[in-house]
Amino acid sequence: MITKFNTSDRILLVIYYGVFVLLMTVTYHSKNDLYSVFIADTFSSILISVSIIVVFFYVLIPKYLFKKRYFYFIVFGVLILSFFGALLETIVFFAKGYSWSELPKWHKLAILGISTASDNTGFLFGLLLTKKFYESQTLLLTVEKQQKENELKLLRSQIDPHFLFNNLNTLDCLIDGNPNKAKEYINRLSLIYRYLIKTKDAEVMELAEEIELTENYIFLIKTRFENDYDFKVDVNTAIEDKFIPTGAIQTLLENVVKHNKPQNNEAIKATILVEDNALKVINTKSSILSKNESFGTGLDNLKARYQLLSDKKVVIINTDKEYTISIPIIKLIE
Repeated sequence: MITKFNTSDRILLVIYYGVFVLLMTVTYHSKNDLYSVFIADTFSSILISVSIIVVFFYVLIPKYLFKKRYFYFIVFGVLILSFFGALLETIVFFAKGYSWSELPKWHKLAILGISTASDNTGFLFGLLLTKKFYESQTLLLTVEKQQKENELKLLRSQIDPHFLFNNLNTLDCLIDGNPNKAKEYINRLSLIYRYLIKTKDAEVMELAEEIELTENYIFLIKTRFENDYDFKVDVNTAIEDKFIPTGAIQTLLENVVKHNKPQNNEAIKATILVEDNALKVINTKSSILSKNESFGTGLDNLKARYQLLSDKKVVIINTDKEYTISIPIIKLIE
């Protein structure tokens, strides 16, 4: 569930507290209570209820409830309600002109604070919780639908006639000039297709298998473009029990080839760097503008898939000389 507030949440808060102030005005006016008490009660109630909601949505729910640490969630939740509720009761108590000696004992005040805080924030908390749950479910359904569409696009892109045409052209040149390499090319190409068929329904794949696919795909690129691209796979960590979205590295390499053309006989250098928590593709940039119109579809699809698979995001760093894309590594066993 998404717990961070968005624009519609803020609008909801403004409307809710606008109605709240109006009702408090009518209530105090009918009782002919002091204006100072009205101010203290109304605005301290708003400030404290906002504080409670922020603590719950930004700290307690993501840190304890989502991680199934229910004991800590309950304990800290009760303490937060007790503290802020007691604070509100104390403010209103002194605003009404009572002395310090008349203040209830601390344990009674703590219990009273839980009741007061619950009354102040209960309806609004439930309203926001329902809204965020609905938004999260809507986003989940949208991302799941897009995930399936992305998987189909990924598979179709590999059997696209243009892709086949390029590979057949390369094979045609190799068969006459280098039959042995042509056989190797066909073998690598068949391994790629076999992998795509095997994983067409898989959302994630083991990092080791994705790296093996990457090596086969790099072979095709280097055979086709010869020395135009220089790829390096650098694994700096253990890759067991680690996963990434199916075909993710291939998408990133396609992005390198599509948008960077070598110049002055200098190859485009790309490093696939595997770290403990992230996989990075770092490539040098050329000043030659690509003739291919870029819609960012491949990267957008990858970002959308990560929304479903992880709470971490794809990070892009674009400098004058280098382009870096970092994708989180998914660990199913923490």
